[in-house]
Amino acid sequence: MDHVAASLRDRRLDAVRAWTAFVTEGNESVPVRPEILSSWRRSAQGTALEVTGAPLADEDDTASFWQDSPLQAAVMAVQDELRRSAEDGDLVLAVTDTQTRILWTYGGRVMRRKAETVNFVAGGRWDDASVGTNALDLAGRLDQPATVFSAEHFSPIVHNWVCWAAPVHDPVTGERLGVIDLSTTWDRAHPIGLATARMMARMIESAMPDTRQHPRLGLPPVDQGLSLTLLGAAEARLDGQRLLLNRRQTEILALLALHPDGLSLERLHALLYGDAAVSVSTLKAEVSHLRSTLGGAISSRPYRLMLPVTIDVDEVLERIRQGQVLAAVTAYGGDLMPGTNSPALSELAEVVAVAVREALLADPDPDAVLGYSEIAPYDVEVLEACLARLGTTGHRAVPLLRGRLAAAQR
Repeated sequence: MDHVAASLRDRRLDAVRAWTAFVTEGNESVPVRPEILSSWRRSAQGTALEVTGAPLADEDDTASFWQDSPLQAAVMAVQDELRRSAEDGDLVLAVTDTQTRILWTYGGRVMRRKAETVNFVAGGRWDDASVGTNALDLAGRLDQPATVFSAEHFSPIVHNWVCWAAPVHDPVTGERLGVIDLSTTWDRAHPIGLATARMMARMIESAMPDTRQHPRLGLPPVDQGLSLTLLGAAEARLDGQRLLLNRRQTEILALLALHPDGLSLERLHALLYGDAAVSVSTLKAEVSHLRSTLGGAISSRPYRLMLPVTIDVDEVLERIRQGQVLAAVTAYGGDLMPGTNSPALSELAEVVAVAVREALLADPDPDAVLGYSEIAPYDVEVLEACLARLGTTGHRAVPLLRGRLAAAQR
């Protein structure tokens, strides 16, 4: 058994032990995240332990709500990409309303059958009062992405699952419309699962019908300019709308954003390709495509972005400079463009990763360390530094930190 498989097995055993202690002994000092423990407490008041499947809402009412809704229009616009992801990863995807009622699902071959057996289908009610702790409920309740792994689910019917969910908002009003969830078996859990859910939520939001044709009071301003997310799941947005770019095009935008004074063709080529035998004409073609996508907002001689740009890397590094470790980790979605072949971006990825890690070693804020351990679960030194700082204070995070340290050391 390889290291990843062994780690997942141990993580599952830890979750089962904690769940068993809570359910059979009422032990609330179990090493689980605070949001999981709170949900377990709510779930224990109901019948989630005995359920064999989610209760089903009225079929006609569910279909009527979904039909011609903004969510349906957005999901249908990007359904090909959603379905490919489900099939490639053997996932089951679900989109819910604000009451955690599933409105739409699509699944890979294996997970589709598993989903049907527990009513993870259109009309299924997945609030924790109905089926116990799950990622769909947490993402909606907390209005932030959530992961629930194996026996972190309260109901045994989904102890073999891992689920990642992220809220979906109206991009104009900011109103939460529901969540999107990705689920598979626990042994297929992957560190990028949560980032993928977040990316899919953003993709649905970017395809949402423009509600500005129905004016409302107090609308927040629409984002203007180019926004780049490079940490974790990379994406680019123009005036709030997601751009469909390949990896190389995103890398070019990243390099131009990181060099606001502009880059010559030769310098851009070196930063992007290094010593790889790629022709200059190939780079010119990529830049030409990007210029068209951005409405001409890339100048020549040098290549330079001619519009406002924000980039998540700057946010993380600025928070570190200000000593705001928790805010830095919150903004840090993971490694910068994992797998990039750009020497410049590879170097920056190392700079950012080391900066975040060193900031945590210098100031191991417990909440920041817990967030970081979701991204870097095997960083023993950071976990040890946090536990050493907390000592015998009895801090609420200590049991979970110890649990994660034990898992990382196996």
